Amino acid sequence: MAEEKPIITQIDNSSDEYDRGYNAAVAAERGHQKAVDLNRNVTARIQNPLAGIPRATLFQNVEDFAAEVGMTEQTDLFQKGALVAQDPPAFESVESLDEVEKDALRNEVLHKWRQPWPLYFTVILCSIGAAVQGWDQTGSNGANLSWPIEFGVPDTGPGATDYNTWIVGIVNAGPYIGSALLGCWLSDPLNFIFGRRGVIFFSAIFCLIPVIGSAFCQNWEQLFVTRLLLGIGMGAKASTVPIYAAENCPAAIRGGLVMSWQMWTAFGIFLGFCANLAVYNVGDIAWRLQLGSAFIPAVPLVIGVYFCPESPRWYIKKGRYQDAFNSLCRLRNTPLQAARDLYYIHAQIKEEADIIGKNNYVTRFVELFTIPRVRRATLASFVVMLAQQMCGINIIAFYSSTVFKEAGAGDLQALLASFGFGLVNFVFAWPAVWTIDTYGRRALLLFTFPQMAWTLLAAGLCFLIPEENRAHLGLIAFFIFLFAAFYSPGEGPVPFTYSAEVFPLSHREVGMSWAVATCLFWAAVLSITFPRLLRAFHPVGAFGFYAGLNVTALCLIFLFVPETKQRTLEELDYVFAVPTRTHASYQLKKALPWWIKRYIMRRKDARLEPLYHFEGATAADQLIAVKAMAN
Repeated sequence: MAEEKPIITQIDNSSDEYDRGYNAAVAAERGHQKAVDLNRNVTARIQNPLAGIPRATLFQNVEDFAAEVGMTEQTDLFQKGALVAQDPPAFESVESLDEVEKDALRNEVLHKWRQPWPLYFTVILCSIGAAVQGWDQTGSNGANLSWPIEFGVPDTGPGATDYNTWIVGIVNAGPYIGSALLGCWLSDPLNFIFGRRGVIFFSAIFCLIPVIGSAFCQNWEQLFVTRLLLGIGMGAKASTVPIYAAENCPAAIRGGLVMSWQMWTAFGIFLGFCANLAVYNVGDIAWRLQLGSAFIPAVPLVIGVYFCPESPRWYIKKGRYQDAFNSLCRLRNTPLQAARDLYYIHAQIKEEADIIGKNNYVTRFVELFTIPRVRRATLASFVVMLAQQMCGINIIAFYSSTVFKEAGAGDLQALLASFGFGLVNFVFAWPAVWTIDTYGRRALLLFTFPQMAWTLLAAGLCFLIPEENRAHLGLIAFFIFLFAAFYSPGEGPVPFTYSAEVFPLSHREVGMSWAVATCLFWAAVLSITFPRLLRAFHPVGAFGFYAGLNVTALCLIFLFVPETKQRTLEELDYVFAVPTRTHASYQLKKALPWWIKRYIMRRKDARLEPLYHFEGATAADQLIAVKAMAN
């Protein structure tokens, strides 16, 4: 294969000389289109890497590609796929496509959920692993009412001390400490060696054995160790499963499927509350059953992951193109769609490689903060993950039984109210399957954070109602349930979905490790500090404090979190090449004034200039073209 000249030959991020990195020879091949600097996309252009290439040149490139990867027998199929990827809205005019292939491409828009069953099986089965995390949260929630007393460290009632409060917080934080300090960071080297499926199997084992062990502990130190070991599995799993799902899914439904991670987390939380109620009257071993029962979701994961296809993008990263094509054939409806996606991914990854080059684990981590395109993804993922802890959801998920007891409920009433919270959290996660790809990740966050702020504040203020008043407990529960209803379709599914999308393939594992470690580290901080915060601030101050953090998180999201919906993982390189200052300036100077004019002043003539400018047809344009034809 003749060596292609790189489009960008230098990384000078500090000046406007990035245009000089543009290779004139490749520019001629692409026609009028000018290559976008993937580090400093100051014009906010999003570009299809195949757009503008003359057909003869494109076909020659495909032939060279097929020869290089040893798939010459598929050359004709790859050429058809390249033509479709080059101009997605114009696939109807590609003469070599038969009617079956055209119908499959139309269905990507008209019936976008009509996907092969291996895709659904893979995403749903692997996301079941999230139920372990959710179940453990609520298992420990209910167990907090009894294990501290059995181990001589009561944190409420007679014998409670500040020391005991810290012990309870640290034990509850065990999985998150283990995840943030070790489990998440094992994800990158393990993925490099074993692939996505291998890491998921590894993590499932750690989500199975330590959980069973927690039911047999004889002191709080042993319980803490088992929960640290659980954290290793949780961290590796949470850093890998959303990536695995995102890499397997088509762009049009990626958000809806990847958010099944949150769906199963919410389902695990709900099942954990059910288990708490089921074993409430079994006596002294209740807390052991509440903690140990969380092993159940790990069993199908250990067995079922063997039957899932490996991520095609991981195969491509390893140079195993035939295996990547075979995986895509299982994950797409037709070989044409598999060939299109394989060649398009290959073309974009080549441009990524020109920017990033070769690296190792240490340099990849350092480059999270030094390569501008990657640094912006690091910042955005940090914001959405931090916001998940700032919003206060886990003060309820971890300590709802304690909170409701503070509101005057008995043990059974506290468990029943916690069950209601779990049910609301699960039921209201379902709308996000549709809204996350329709309205977008950013829009969901910007809408739900203000609602979470006022509902949490209202729940805190209801503690001021006299306890003997029947409205006291009822209104506290109502506003906590309302808070969960706003959380579940917004900040619930977005962080893990978003963080799995935003990093380039070269940094996806270490980037996701960073994002998940951020989330779980602050979950550990919350778990450790909230019992003490509750004693110091009392419920009104504690809830008010987290309501203020919601407002802070809203501001951070508004400024630093770009939208990612309806873009392929490779097209997001151009989104995150836009400088942070450009994005923040646009939001403050154009988007915010437009929103005020349109929705506060009710001016229907208000117009918003778009931030991104699309050059050449990209995958999302297929949606517009097919819907126009259908109408």
